[in-house]
Amino acid sequence: MSRQDFYKKCRQDYPTFTYQGYYYDLNDTGISMTFDFSIDGLSEFHPTWSIPRINKIDSVDEKLIDEMVFSLGMVELISYWKIACPPTVIIKDRKLSNEQIDWWKKLYWGGLGEFYYTNGIEENISDFMTVSCESDKPSNPPKFETGNAVNGTPKVLIPVGGGKDSVVSIELLKNNADVNCYVINSRGATDATVQVAELTDKTIYAKRTLDKNMLDLNAKGFLNGHTPFSALVAFSSIIAGYLNGLSFVALSNESSANESTVADSYVNHQYSKSYEFEEDFRYYERTFIGSGVYYFSFLRPLAELQIAMLFSRFKKYHGIFKSCNVGSKQDIWCGHCPKCLFVYIILSPFLSLEELDAIFGKRLFEDETLMEDFDKLCGILPEKPFECVGSRDEVNASIVESIRKYESEGRALPVLFSHYKASKDTSTSAFKAITTQYSTEHGLNEFFENIIKDALK
Repeated sequence: MSRQDFYKKCRQDYPTFTYQGYYYDLNDTGISMTFDFSIDGLSEFHPTWSIPRINKIDSVDEKLIDEMVFSLGMVELISYWKIACPPTVIIKDRKLSNEQIDWWKKLYWGGLGEFYYTNGIEENISDFMTVSCESDKPSNPPKFETGNAVNGTPKVLIPVGGGKDSVVSIELLKNNADVNCYVINSRGATDATVQVAELTDKTIYAKRTLDKNMLDLNAKGFLNGHTPFSALVAFSSIIAGYLNGLSFVALSNESSANESTVADSYVNHQYSKSYEFEEDFRYYERTFIGSGVYYFSFLRPLAELQIAMLFSRFKKYHGIFKSCNVGSKQDIWCGHCPKCLFVYIILSPFLSLEELDAIFGKRLFEDETLMEDFDKLCGILPEKPFECVGSRDEVNASIVESIRKYESEGRALPVLFSHYKASKDTSTSAFKAITTQYSTEHGLNEFFENIIKDALK
């Protein structure tokens, strides 16, 4: 049976998904949350979250907490809904307005673009889901007016994933702001990052658990695929920020995240890292939540190539950062995946071969098995890898600049570069234009903008 036919069968066999409810325990040490979902007639799911409190604040508004927890559940549910994609989602505890329903459906649709594409399922935004509310209880009105004004030293929460981008945010902000870090399900690279930054005692370590029933159903062949994880970061980070007296959540998403993964389509692996989602989230937060915590991406004016340029200066992190999803559990660079290759490409103009050797343990440009991933990254093939990678333009600029370096040093070109020269024009380069660009599409105020601009000088 094709995935398309299986998708249709699942929707016939399991027509409703229910957000049954949620409960939470809030005390001086933090908040623990449990969400109750069901694919009716198939399985129940009870995922959990916990977020500690490391900073003391005077008081907590329970209605605001309730709204934030409910909203986090609205993001969490999509990971369970996608198992069978029931056509109707029932919300038992809220009467959402039509505007709210449309907002959530847009997030789900954009965040599931890769899921539908990679499963070969044809669907449209009008038919994929209907949201039905069984309660007369509306969302609580916004508690605070959320703005981006800086008064004194700003208190900033930086989500840390263990890669180069959050390192750049930490290093640029820690001398200008009161920086706290936010880690979800810590691993070696995240722990090492906050340790090298000397911020271990100022790190909020959140924990998210997946329900075993979902993993069992995935193993049995039910539908599976990518969901908008960064939306979970958004909704959970404002809870962490509010409970710890922090006014800003500074993401490390760049302008390159806006580019579609599949050329000339809406399918974007990084949809919930895009500026479009960032703007949508800010609108929803100030209109329906009002936590007073301003969410923005500090690195949004920059391209990945510029972030790599800045990261190359912070040598003390070069031995500990990791961005490889394949090797994340072992805290290694696997050296065989498109994410490893992308990071290698984007750093190669700024680091010596010996420095790259020390990070990756091998010379990826000499690995012919990476040819297809290489072609996808630079646009020889139309579909980028489904990873958090930069734009095709900056990949090409990095490659051309690295080829220039090899040739100026009298080094023989490795196999991937020889292939590139036979396929693409290397006589011109956009390297300087990209490393000096500055996107005006961002949510930074003047205080944070000045920090970015000073770093680029």
